[in-house]
Amino acid sequence: MFRKKVFKKGLLGLALAVSLPLLAAPIQTADSTEGAILTNEAGMSLYVFEKDAAGVSNCNDQCAVNWPPLAASKDDKAEGDYGIIKRADGSLQWSYKEQPLYLWKDDKAKGDVFGDGKFDVWHLAKP
Repeated sequence: MFRKKVFKKGLLGLALAVSLPLLAAPIQTADSTEGAILTNEAGMSLYVFEKDAAGVSNCNDQCAVNWPPLAASKDDKAEGDYGIIKRADGSLQWSYKEQPLYLWKDDKAKGDVFGDGKFDVWHLAKP
């Protein structure tokens, strides 16, 4: 997670540097064999599901085991194209331009894109 330095006055009036977490989207871009894609902080490819609606995940139960949602916490903050949706089970998930984001269980290393085109409904998330 990114950190932001904040200066705070201590007991003697001296400015002290304090690191506070900056809770921004844990999403970055990377080059892949399929061009520029979105990845999580660890560099793992992110995917979108054609059967999702804007701001709504339709991947639940066994689907969510195979395609783990990119989890968000209650402390995370949506910003710009990156949003947070509430899933059917009440958990939170990151989205990009209102499309929920997922990982694929069979991607094991940075740069893997094995979920792209799966069942003709799963695609790499692209910026």
